[in-house]
Amino acid sequence: MSNIEAFPLETRTPSEYESLVSMSANALDAIPGAVYLCDRQGWLARYNSEAEALWGRTPILGEGGDRFCGSYRLFLPDGTPLAFEDCPMASALEDGAATRNQEVLIERPDGTRIVALVNIRALKDAQGVIQGAINCFQDVSAHHDLEQELRRKNADLEDFFENSAVGLHIVSGDGIILRANKAELALLGYSADEYIGRPIADFHADEPVIGDILGKLSSGECLESYPARLKAKDGSIKYVTITSNGRFEDGKLFNTRCFTVDMTCVHAAETARKESDDRLSATYEAATIGIAESGADGRLLRVNDALCNMLGRSREELLDMTFLDYTHTDSLDQDAALYARQVAGELDHYVLRKRAFKPDGETVYLDIHSSSVRDTHGGFRYGVRVLQDVTLARRMENQVRESERHMRNLLEALPAAVYTTDAQGRITFFNRAAVELSGRTPQLGDLWCVTWKLFNTDGSFLPHDQCPMAVALKENRPIRGVEAVAERPDGSRVPFTPFPTPLHDAEGNLIGAINMLVDITERKQAEDRQKTLIDELNHRVKNTLATVQSLAAQTSRNAQSAKDGYNRFEARLLALSRAHDLLTRRHWGQTPLASLAQEVLLPIFGAEPGRVTIEGDAIDVDTRVALSLTMTLNELAINALKYGAMSVETGRLSVNWNVQAQSNGVLLTVDWREQDGPPVSPPEHEGLGSRLMKRCIERDLGGIFVMTYAPEGVLCRFSFMVTEHSA
Repeated sequence: MSNIEAFPLETRTPSEYESLVSMSANALDAIPGAVYLCDRQGWLARYNSEAEALWGRTPILGEGGDRFCGSYRLFLPDGTPLAFEDCPMASALEDGAATRNQEVLIERPDGTRIVALVNIRALKDAQGVIQGAINCFQDVSAHHDLEQELRRKNADLEDFFENSAVGLHIVSGDGIILRANKAELALLGYSADEYIGRPIADFHADEPVIGDILGKLSSGECLESYPARLKAKDGSIKYVTITSNGRFEDGKLFNTRCFTVDMTCVHAAETARKESDDRLSATYEAATIGIAESGADGRLLRVNDALCNMLGRSREELLDMTFLDYTHTDSLDQDAALYARQVAGELDHYVLRKRAFKPDGETVYLDIHSSSVRDTHGGFRYGVRVLQDVTLARRMENQVRESERHMRNLLEALPAAVYTTDAQGRITFFNRAAVELSGRTPQLGDLWCVTWKLFNTDGSFLPHDQCPMAVALKENRPIRGVEAVAERPDGSRVPFTPFPTPLHDAEGNLIGAINMLVDITERKQAEDRQKTLIDELNHRVKNTLATVQSLAAQTSRNAQSAKDGYNRFEARLLALSRAHDLLTRRHWGQTPLASLAQEVLLPIFGAEPGRVTIEGDAIDVDTRVALSLTMTLNELAINALKYGAMSVETGRLSVNWNVQAQSNGVLLTVDWREQDGPPVSPPEHEGLGSRLMKRCIERDLGGIFVMTYAPEGVLCRFSFMVTEHSA
């Protein structure tokens, strides 16, 4: 006989599974929580009434009945259907893996769903062979609803600040602007970069006023409808009223919160963040479960060590108390009333979150799950109370939400488009600048990029799954030094530089990526303007040298003397110089004809209201047209000043033009009319000025130039075609 055979079978200790299966129904129902057992093949072996209540149905036990779970249907937290053979209980029976605090969605036959927190452990015999498994689960739907409500309120608070109809800004104790909303920036016309980070005194028109404001706030006074004047970017003065108060830390002014309303009132816009460094450095112990038995009068009959540690009291102290003796007054009546109904049989169990206190006065938050143990006649024997300390969890949840809000605020404040993805490239966050750059509101879960369409810099189409962000995630490396073009839904395009960077967890595993898209439109435009300017300068230098050579030759041939030739040549060079100055100021781009005429004529005639009229249709002209018009108008103006209407005080001059659409472009017609000057007679021969004007209009611009020497004043009409882009 072997050693094993030496021991009688009746002395073998039952395994955990065997012990649990053999428990009475009342014993299982006494467990404060939903519990069920499965055998080795997954068939339901036992369950208590609380599990049946949460399932909303009565499952069938044994082979051929319900397997792995008694739920009607199961889902993952995101709503994905979960097959029973893939549920945590099946995994525990397959490989013995334990499940701790995993969330699943349970659907009842009536269609209602609850969020359940499951804890599963495989049950093994003495040789380590899996005989079955036990699942303890509880309804945490209320906790989920609370989290969603908190997230909504945080989003509402951020939306209130950023999109408030009144101007809001925050100023540090040193007088530096820390933050401002869109209404504040729109009120004064500044961008965020121009406004935030500068002293608030820079924007006040009256130095004593801002000094008085900061002085009052520093001394703890509150301002209500305080009148002030602010300087807008366009130079105008904004009359406002300011409502403000100060936030103090350690007796020192930390910052001020201000509401600014144009011509009305302003008061503080945002409650300062209340974040404690002490909380960030605090450590928390894992929440533990306390168990107690209490009589009909609430007196504690039995307690475990976890409850003693949770309440900071010895076992002897607790056994000499009722559970109401350590309950906070805020929760006393509710807990007492529910327990009285439980003792009377009106309730079989109840769940309560309440406040309790330790001997030193410290308050703790406890989740109470109270159930009844009754005799065979239904009489109350004692209550089983399971207590979970959720104080640290509550504080940590608040801290996580605060940290997330702080990070979201930081990313939202960035002027560059920023978005994040998970490891598969699905978008998990994007800021307001990303919406502005892409011209659309992306959807969370979109792949790779927030943009609508992408193109390479050469204009070829760039699929999203080949964009820099996709490459960064697929190759697990940051991408730098590339450019791309985003097309918005309205067809406009934005060149940008991306900076996709993979994100990793503490073990170095890829968990996602962050990307910043920098709009380089202005840089590209500057590069294009610079190239155009260089090309135009090349062309104009050649043309200018040819023009100067021609002016010099013709002036010298028609001059009456060397001095006369010098003066005429100098005047025409100065006119050419003014034209170049005007075009240079406009970067050799399109020039409004009205501005061109005024800048050419007013320096010659001076500011004489009523004598000179300059008006016509709105039109921009290119550099070629601007140079020719400048030379022509200058010759006409010099002639009018020396010999024509502007040579006497009674003379008047009008310059008018109009544009007419043609099949091949736009016809521009300019009329020069002199009146009330000395009598006019045609010259005996055509001078250099006339030939120069005809050359500018007829040869350079391909137009028609007509000069009429009417007795009442010189009339000149010239016309030529301009491109539609200029009109």
